Amino acid sequence: MNHKLVLRGDRPLKGSITAQGAKNAALPVMASALLMKNGTLELSRVPDLHDIQTMSDLLRNLGAEVRFSEGKMNIVTPDQLDWATPPALVRKMRASSLVLGPLLARCHRAVLPLPGGCAIGSRPIDLHLKGLTKMGAEIRLEHGSVHAEARRLKGARIYLDFPSVGATENLLMAAVLAEGETVIENAAREPEISNLAETLIRMGGQIDGDGTGTIRVKGVEELHGTEITIIPDRIEASTYILAGAITGGDVTVKGMEPEHLEALLAKLEEAGAHLSIQGDCVRTLPDTLLSAVSLKTLPYPGFPTDLQPQIMAALCLARGTSVIQERVFESRFLHVSELKRMGCQIELQGDTAIITGVEHLTGAEVRATDLRAGAALVLAGLAANGYTCIYQMGHIQRGYENMVEKLRSLGGDVEIVPCDENEGPKF
Repeated sequence: MNHKLVLRGDRPLKGSITAQGAKNAALPVMASALLMKNGTLELSRVPDLHDIQTMSDLLRNLGAEVRFSEGKMNIVTPDQLDWATPPALVRKMRASSLVLGPLLARCHRAVLPLPGGCAIGSRPIDLHLKGLTKMGAEIRLEHGSVHAEARRLKGARIYLDFPSVGATENLLMAAVLAEGETVIENAAREPEISNLAETLIRMGGQIDGDGTGTIRVKGVEELHGTEITIIPDRIEASTYILAGAITGGDVTVKGMEPEHLEALLAKLEEAGAHLSIQGDCVRTLPDTLLSAVSLKTLPYPGFPTDLQPQIMAALCLARGTSVIQERVFESRFLHVSELKRMGCQIELQGDTAIITGVEHLTGAEVRATDLRAGAALVLAGLAANGYTCIYQMGHIQRGYENMVEKLRSLGGDVEIVPCDENEGPKF
């Protein structure tokens, strides 16, 4: 049975919520468990999301034992693992590619169908494969799958043409068990990578420079089990901060790390939002009236592409004309046509969106084309007059834990309603 999200908007949200653990940190940390032999990795603050369940099923298919309950996860990795990944699971989620480096380092071979995920443009794993090749892997593509082999990976100097998060994580995990030293240059600097590096160090890895553009890894013979806490989800936390701002509400997001959100917070303050930042809490003060701003998405610590759709929704109600340049994913404007159904005035010019603020939005039937586009439609629906129905809820559930419950706790009028497979907005 499919579901739609029904919202009645035009009311300020009020209250507080606690940020979930970061999906994009949990997934590579889970994949890193494959590097252990007869070890147990204990994770805390793991969000209960579809992508987490997909990664859990993938690890089970490879031979690991995964237990997950109430934010706690134990992954037990046996001495022997399967090195061929099941296509049906891999094609559900692009993050499935994160098992490639660990499998190659641990089992000396791997088969990985080209992964699936959100349709936000080309996100090839070429950088992953180039890096692994420099470390001595023999890689070939056959029938839509990556076939990789290596007796033992060897340390190498790897320069990434683009600071890809996934490539940095995959190469970091592969390098931990490689022979000699690996240097990853132009590495991604996201906090999620530091969370992974901390995990690997606790498991016995030797890593320097995570969080910078150059990461050095000295390979070790084996890793052991450990415990780790997943960092707060900066994208989820930011979405609720924007929910407070777009509704003119009073919303506090707790249990987060504000320094991970500096690009968003600075841009909101530039737009005139009234924010209070104390410790691990960020509060949007009521009666915020946003003014137009310009921004471009960039790798961390720049403005996150994963927040571009959400801030666009907020800027649709800002005074003046805003300009957003999308510099990371070329097709991340699929939400624009859906926002326009609700009265947003947006003009696309290549990789640039020009947003002219309007006085109000009107509820409509729309569809979530991907995870963050769905979040943007939720924000627009919370601020719009009347009812908004958002179809293809599954995208949103890939990244937001208990969204309906959290929004209700803030006073939102939100519910999930069953719907037919063919039901939805008419194009």
